[in-house]
Amino acid sequence: MATILYRIGRWAFRRRRLVGGVWLGALLVAVLAAAVAPAGEEEDLSMPGTESQKAFDLLDERFPESNSQGADARLVFQAPDGQRVTARENKAAVEDTLGSLDGGSQVGSTTDPYETGAVSEDGTIAYSTITYTADAVDLTESTKSALEDAAGQARDAGLTVEIGGSALEAEEEPGGTTEIIGVVVAAVVLIVTLGSVVAAGLSLLTAFVGVIIAFCLVAALAVPLGLTSTVSILALMLGLAVGIDYALFITSRFRDERAQGREPEEAAGRAVGTAGSAVVFAGATVFIALVGLGVVGIPELTKMGMGGAGAVALAVLVALTLVPALFGFFGRPVLSRAARKAGRPRNGRPHAVPAAAGRAGLGTRWARFVLRRPVAVLVTAVLGLGVVALPVLSLELGLPGDESKSVETTQRRAYDLLSEGFGPGFNGPLTVVVDTAASSGSADTQATTDLVVKTVRAVDGVASVGDPVLSEDKDTALLTAVPETAPNSGETKDLVHTIRDALSGVEADTGADIAVTGTTALNIDISEAMSDALLPYLTVVIGLAVLLLTLVFRSVLVPVKAALGFLLSVGAAFGVLVVVFQWGWGADLIGIEQTGPVMSLMPILIIGIVFGLAMDYEVFLLTRMRETYVHGASPEEAIVNGFRHSGRVVAAAAIIMISVFAGFIGMSSPTIQTMGVGLASAVAFDAFVVRMAIAPAVLALLGHRAWWLPRILNRVLPNVDIEGEALNRHDPVATAGPDTAVPRFPVGRG
Repeated sequence: MATILYRIGRWAFRRRRLVGGVWLGALLVAVLAAAVAPAGEEEDLSMPGTESQKAFDLLDERFPESNSQGADARLVFQAPDGQRVTARENKAAVEDTLGSLDGGSQVGSTTDPYETGAVSEDGTIAYSTITYTADAVDLTESTKSALEDAAGQARDAGLTVEIGGSALEAEEEPGGTTEIIGVVVAAVVLIVTLGSVVAAGLSLLTAFVGVIIAFCLVAALAVPLGLTSTVSILALMLGLAVGIDYALFITSRFRDERAQGREPEEAAGRAVGTAGSAVVFAGATVFIALVGLGVVGIPELTKMGMGGAGAVALAVLVALTLVPALFGFFGRPVLSRAARKAGRPRNGRPHAVPAAAGRAGLGTRWARFVLRRPVAVLVTAVLGLGVVALPVLSLELGLPGDESKSVETTQRRAYDLLSEGFGPGFNGPLTVVVDTAASSGSADTQATTDLVVKTVRAVDGVASVGDPVLSEDKDTALLTAVPETAPNSGETKDLVHTIRDALSGVEADTGADIAVTGTTALNIDISEAMSDALLPYLTVVIGLAVLLLTLVFRSVLVPVKAALGFLLSVGAAFGVLVVVFQWGWGADLIGIEQTGPVMSLMPILIIGIVFGLAMDYEVFLLTRMRETYVHGASPEEAIVNGFRHSGRVVAAAAIIMISVFAGFIGMSSPTIQTMGVGLASAVAFDAFVVRMAIAPAVLALLGHRAWWLPRILNRVLPNVDIEGEALNRHDPVATAGPDTAVPRFPVGRG
């Protein structure tokens, strides 16, 4: 693989105008495709195969007029202090408000709270449900303005009015202040690490090219593939983070090769053949882990995985082709200022520059510190991550609703008013579907439905049960049961299971198919499915990590160490999520006003993403160590050399990735906020604790045994040559050894 990538790097360097033109053309085509494509629609989460999802599908079939995908709004009215909404003047204000909406553009129907009984017992709060003939994303601005104007009309009459439902849901858009801050931090880190504004700009430029193409492709394919804004934001987040890192790794290796006296084209080829090999491997692990999210069975999670995987694949392609092409365009400015100054001719003649001398770098000093105290470092790091991971024992999974939004939003205030007036369970009603199609006649349906109503009312924790509604064919009935507890509470989860258990007996007696569904029940089913899939998915990911690392490093203990370290970093990241989003520690700092269960998609999503990123750092750091070791150095010398060459770059890459992920914490979407906190903390733990503390400590304790591989595996496993050993066999500079001082020659524009 190193030889093939070496040739690609040299070809891209020579044909830089062609390569640059191809990528520029791809960028323009992607932008144009996104500009002319229709906007995608936000879709609700679904979980095929679950009881609640089957019931939803049945409702769409038997009650087509309900338009379950249509937008809806819930106008919640509260009377002034000391008054009731049933008072004549307040009732008139409510009816005038609803009258201004009835028959409006895209309005399907409005309900009168005084006729439907949608008034609280104390008479202070009432609500009306407005249904629309179009989906939420298809509502026109005039329709939304009419809804807000109607609410304003009631407010002018002295009522408190808030708007819930999906009608005013806004699609999350990237480009906020915090994301910009993250990119600025990444730029500063690149400049400090590389010592060159041009080199830093090159890494950012190539990352932006890949990200823009990926983002535009997601937008262009949103309608045919059903991609949502969350998919595009994940593609943006991942593409930006790995794109900068991959360009940084190849640029850093290119500068090392130039410092050893190689010509620009040769240096570009060797940079892609060595660091590029690690980029391909790291990108492949992220890609496989993200594509593997499809096995969970949640369409939205599958789309997120595919979108992120596509962005990572583009980042790898850009790093392998556009980065070496830009080396040819920029030439000497890619090198650090010190290297450019040292390479200037004197008296018209080139001069040799001695190897760098002076005080050892921070990476070298840290490696030597770990070698002196490996046990202390190992115990401290493991215990520290273990303590941070302890809260994961209290992890609760759920899906955020209006209760998780800021109190500044009208949706959250509507949620609170409904909870106050009708009880906390009113915001999460359960729908019971009774299907008697296998029976004969409406009498069977009515009798069965009456028995279901009686059974559900007898369950502790049910606040009320509404009147049943029959389908046009009289073979299906649906009824609404309101829990006494909030939608995301553990009591409501238990209640759903209790109702299902109670109704199983009715099914056995009547032969009807009875299902409990609704948004709350579906969220519970999805959360439980995610919990059940977590351990199998984690097992597959760990197994894949061990297999791939065994193939790369030709070692048994190094992959085991890497996998256990990955578990520690992921566990600690989950602990942070519990502390912030469930316990509320530091939640105010990032705008979390309501604690609750952790987003149920997050654990598996974070595992899939962090797995690949963890392997990034493992490969880039240990590749140099193994390269030194196989050239005859001692295990201790190999560790020091690995940190000398890669420690600074890996630390910079981790800081960049943390900054990019943390930049998304400021978005208003709970999903994106959770993703940002989880990924930023996971990368921090994995890069700085696991890879830079635990890994060298374990390698120091293992010594030569760290690189041991049974003979049978040595014969069976293919040699992927990720270190580029094939490139060194006929290279006089490389055969001198990785740490041998060699003459450095002037660097001209290539």
